[in-house]
Amino acid sequence: MASLDLLTPHLGKIKIPGPNQLIYKDECVYSFDNPESETGLYVSLVTFLGFGRNYVEQYFQKTDNAVFLHIYTEKKPVPEPEKTGDGPEKKITRLAIGVEGGFDPDSGKAKYTYTNHYSVVALPGFHTYPWPNPDLPEVVRKSVQAIIDAESPFKMAEMAALEGTWDGETREVSVHAVNLKQLDNGVKVPPSGWKCNKCDLTNNLWLNLTDGSILCGRRFFDGTGGNDHAVEHYRETGYPLAVKLGTITADGKGDVYSYAEDDMVEDPYLADHLKHFGINVQQLQKTDKSMVELELELNQRTGEWNTLQESGSELRPLHGPGLTGLNNLGNSCYINSVVQVIFRMPDFVRRFVEGAPEIFATFPEDPVNDFNVQTAKLGVGLLSGRYSRSADADGSQEGLAPHMFRQLLGRGHAEFRTKRQQDAHEFYLYMLTLLERHSRHRANPSDCLKFSVEERVRCGASGGVRYQQRAEHHLPLPVPLAAATNAALLRDRRPDSTQIIRPEIPFQACLDSFMKEETVEQFYSSAVNEKVTAYKITRLATFPDYLLIQLKKFTIKEDWTPAKLDVSVDMPWEVDLSCLRSRGPQPGETQLPDSAPASAPAPLYNDSLLSDLLEMGFPVEACKKALYYTNNSGMEAASNWLMEHMNDWDFANKFEPPETQTAAGGCSSLPLDEASVEQIMGMGFERAQAQRALAAAGGDVGRAVDWIFSHAAELDAPAAAPPDRRLGCRDGPEKYKLIAFISHMGTSTMVGHYVCHILHEGRWVIFNDNKVALSENPPKDLGYLYLYERL
Repeated sequence: MASLDLLTPHLGKIKIPGPNQLIYKDECVYSFDNPESETGLYVSLVTFLGFGRNYVEQYFQKTDNAVFLHIYTEKKPVPEPEKTGDGPEKKITRLAIGVEGGFDPDSGKAKYTYTNHYSVVALPGFHTYPWPNPDLPEVVRKSVQAIIDAESPFKMAEMAALEGTWDGETREVSVHAVNLKQLDNGVKVPPSGWKCNKCDLTNNLWLNLTDGSILCGRRFFDGTGGNDHAVEHYRETGYPLAVKLGTITADGKGDVYSYAEDDMVEDPYLADHLKHFGINVQQLQKTDKSMVELELELNQRTGEWNTLQESGSELRPLHGPGLTGLNNLGNSCYINSVVQVIFRMPDFVRRFVEGAPEIFATFPEDPVNDFNVQTAKLGVGLLSGRYSRSADADGSQEGLAPHMFRQLLGRGHAEFRTKRQQDAHEFYLYMLTLLERHSRHRANPSDCLKFSVEERVRCGASGGVRYQQRAEHHLPLPVPLAAATNAALLRDRRPDSTQIIRPEIPFQACLDSFMKEETVEQFYSSAVNEKVTAYKITRLATFPDYLLIQLKKFTIKEDWTPAKLDVSVDMPWEVDLSCLRSRGPQPGETQLPDSAPASAPAPLYNDSLLSDLLEMGFPVEACKKALYYTNNSGMEAASNWLMEHMNDWDFANKFEPPETQTAAGGCSSLPLDEASVEQIMGMGFERAQAQRALAAAGGDVGRAVDWIFSHAAELDAPAAAPPDRRLGCRDGPEKYKLIAFISHMGTSTMVGHYVCHILHEGRWVIFNDNKVALSENPPKDLGYLYLYERL
């Protein structure tokens, strides 16, 4: 054992962690080394940060913190017991992976025992002292014991993330259950032999708990299910609750749907409500599938789950540089897919992989919460191949577990900090926002995705035109169902057919839908000083190095329920998008005056109508647009407008009435909100800077702050002339090839699973969390997000 005198100079710095101290003893803050790694993990007795062998010496040289607890975990496989065939299989209750009730990604894997070995280490020289050791100074013993006893911050964060997590069988009590109206109409329901009152269906039947009518449920997107008679009955009567016959159990439970609340709900008085119609629940047995079971079965039957995961193929596992899997940390597949894809672009590799040594060399005081450090750590981990070892037979690797990265992204974000499934597209945009915010002194790697969108608006009264530009990082394309090439086959399919037929949509039809001229009602024309009908077309003024296309598959049905379009879109391997190129102002065009007259009326919104629209779940800015363009004329007109415009590019963007827009880019010519100016000044910025940022962001404070961080060099410069059409974006030829796509399986962005396919060294590879394998049949027609690279 080394001399204890070596510890003496450092005893004054050693700390004993308190109960609220976070101790990072599970993983290196700069790499994915952990106690199970060959060289174990070193935890500082000063800062309680963990370091792998590659970084602990650099940390010591930078900080002079010399004393560490070394943790090495010995991992031994446990012999698997012989299978007897007894015992029930685990019940799957959620269309999710890695969470309670979902699919277990570790099912069938080898089991291990883990034994922790501890020692105290002093640098330089890695002098080692065994643990436990009564000869160690008291402060060292207390510090080490507190570290060993402390709860892992990863586990603490996981418990916090689980709060409020949706569970497939947990439902809210319906507000209609307590005082549910039940008619004394003499209806008595037999215990069996049920049939829809309006058709001949004998399955998927729902008993309305107000009048006792038995009607079939909704038609599923694959043509099975019911004929929508139960929901039609609700529209006619307003009777809110119905229970699915065949799901009722002897303890008074069953699948209850509230049409008024548009959700599956809990009815604690279900037994009494059924008794009203002569049903004794104690004599009933569950004979039909629950809605959760049906959704699972439906997804598997339609083949989407199997197709996107290529379950029917003999997938050959891959490993090595650029072929590292990511563990699913409880519905984190949307994060896994996005980060796998973004690190396929050279700009991201240069910034966070090749630039990692420079980022790490700064050794920030709080590397756990440093965005650049944690992103570089992830990039190096994914592409270096250091953590990509030989996979199991099913393609599963041990994989990286990016706990710190996920916690950092979720901090302060109500949705991404939970274990609920989220939309991969929304996360992609959020990730780019963080990149912009943390690129003040560095090149922003997302610039390779940025392009200038140009809108041409033509006044219907004067013929004058206005060109406006804005920067975007994705191209959202509508999916026009009416353009299906197999429409006749879909129309002639029998309602009781089990054959799966998806609408087949040509890619060109998606482009045509995007490019078509849009009518803009009540456009304030500065040429004639009144509201008129205008016509808008949208094109691209520049083309980025990498183009991300989003197919707008998620929508809202006529009954206001969310739905996903189950379609097949013929996405091209290579494409020429020159048809999207904007040509800018043309000879002979008359430009509309730059700004509106001072008398331009400010928009007014009916507060009651706005509140009702918000309760339907629409974004507030979309609701404002609906009320504006329908003159606050009523719910029907506003809701119809929303349904018609759900696929608009800027559906949820901040609403800026046409009369407040200028040719210079759409910024308001009206005075800026003084409260917003003062709010930004309170963050330490000058008035002129706050005013410029708010003008550039259309008055939105959050966007203005992001603008300030990304335009630091411009803030002290005098106000420049209106930017050119390029908005500083890169430009080049319009020809692209597909290099990656992300697919979603499930009926909603809030449930299901994401996988991605990536073109790696000339071969298509499927990344399904920690499963990495050679793709035999890339299902590019079923994707959601597509990344194209310029040829």
